[in-house]
Amino acid sequence: MKIKVCGLRDVANIRAVSQLDIDLMGFIFFPKSPRYVLANPNFPKLSKGDTAGDGKPERVGVFVDEMPQKMIRAIYDYGLTAIQLHGQESRVLCENLRKTLDPDICPGIKLIKAISVKEPADVDRYKVYEGAVDYFLFDTKCNSAGGSGRHFDWSVLDGYDGDTPFLLSGGIGPEDAARVRSFHHPKFAGIDLNSRFEISPALKDIDKLQTFIEQVRS
Repeated sequence: MKIKVCGLRDVANIRAVSQLDIDLMGFIFFPKSPRYVLANPNFPKLSKGDTAGDGKPERVGVFVDEMPQKMIRAIYDYGLTAIQLHGQESRVLCENLRKTLDPDICPGIKLIKAISVKEPADVDRYKVYEGAVDYFLFDTKCNSAGGSGRHFDWSVLDGYDGDTPFLLSGGIGPEDAARVRSFHHPKFAGIDLNSRFEISPALKDIDKLQTFIEQVRS
């Protein structure tokens, strides 16, 4: 199971999180988010591998309806190895991004498309992007672009019959380890953790994360 911790900003906190048994770290490049990474004027420009030394965890840039040029610039500046699109981005944009980035700029870059879910019909939006992205991320539909801290009914994903693996997001918290372990779907690839593990926006509680990760992986 892949584990992604999203919404990081503080440099010391990033280093601590990178030492946990996780696969992906998410940095939010959306100015309206309380976890906007560039709200920290000390957030450094990094090259690949700087965070954990061995290139793990992978570094994911989270964008909401951003201009492609700005996303490409962020990949250069912050050593991103994946892009998560959390807005109303089109399939054409996804396809053009991959053509632009792979292999010349960032070989093997992964594309993650977030899909906001409240009811079964919402899941069907995946069909627009099938074959154009590497992962879907099913999140709780809310007025903001993620980070609601609320669950959606995971049973609606019974209707997902696509070929693309997906990450489960939306309000997963410290008490949800057993629920995650009991969730089964042939394309279920991992989980995304954010606001429920915070001391304050963008500052993660390392102890809570470590305990939860051990419970999920046990």
